[in-house]
Amino acid sequence: MIHAADIREWRNHIVVDPKGRKIGVLEAIYVDTTTDEPAMATVRIGLPTRHQLAFVPLDEAILGPDYVKVSYDKALVKKAPTLGMDDILPAEAEEAIFQHYDLAYQPGAGGERQLARR
Repeated sequence: MIHAADIREWRNHIVVDPKGRKIGVLEAIYVDTTTDEPAMATVRIGLPTRHQLAFVPLDEAILGPDYVKVSYDKALVKKAPTLGMDDILPAEAEEAIFQHYDLAYQPGAGGERQLARR
């Protein structure tokens, strides 16, 4: 598991799937707002002139010396909801990310966001 204190060190590391296939480059970490623990990462995918940021959960992620191995297949991540390189995740788009990975989405009692970028 990635600890919140370490997350800045992993920016720009390669993200690979369980079979070791490169998915892209880690761009940012999103923490769960209730626990402040890393929950999702955005991965820079696509062609150099057309990069997008795809979301991938960090549950069961394994950290290597220069990579982050996630527990999701490359094809699934490539089909995940994306953002433009300079875009901000709208609160109403969070649930679609969780649904894509068949994960439970639980906003705060007052409708607060579940994810916050770090």
